Amino acid sequence: MMTPDTDVLDTGTGLQQLMGDRALYQQILQRFRLRYRDAPAQARAAWAAGDPVVAARIAHTLKGAAGMIGARQVARLAHALESASNDSLLAALEAALQALLVQIEVVLREDDAKTTPAPYAATHMPTSMALVQHLASLLDVGDGAAVDLVERSAEALSHTLGKPCYEALREQVLQFDYEAALALLPADALLP
Repeated sequence: MMTPDTDVLDTGTGLQQLMGDRALYQQILQRFRLRYRDAPAQARAAWAAGDPVVAARIAHTLKGAAGMIGARQVARLAHALESASNDSLLAALEAALQALLVQIEVVLREDDAKTTPAPYAATHMPTSMALVQHLASLLDVGDGAAVDLVERSAEALSHTLGKPCYEALREQVLQFDYEAALALLPADALLP
């Protein structure tokens, strides 16, 4: 998966963060496209409504998601937008996001799945609370393998954490909000 402008979308970085799992990367690109295409407009509306906390949260989440997929330019602009709201920054973010969405379409249309590397082997992960502690460590450092772990270890995590906690955790991880996901884990999972 090579793209002409790696500042717009560096698929190599995105794949590396997912341990080379091409199928998972494509799923995440699809989710990103659906979830974040209106993020700059939502941030603009929040600032216009006098709610800078919500606007900063939108920018923060977009920054994390963009970084996860290898979208450096969008991540940089969203980071800048976290602390400063101005029309020129929002306009630049909107333009960068549009270029990214076009690039995502190109990547998703590629049909070279025959060279897909083996996915991250969740079968070798420890069980019960050790699995939760491993997930906590991935979330803490923003490692993209957390997405794969949450998806592939659904049954074990649901059993250990309880279904409502697992579902809430999964939702946060799939939205790349690792801080919120980490906050859902039991305190003993966060011990060194």
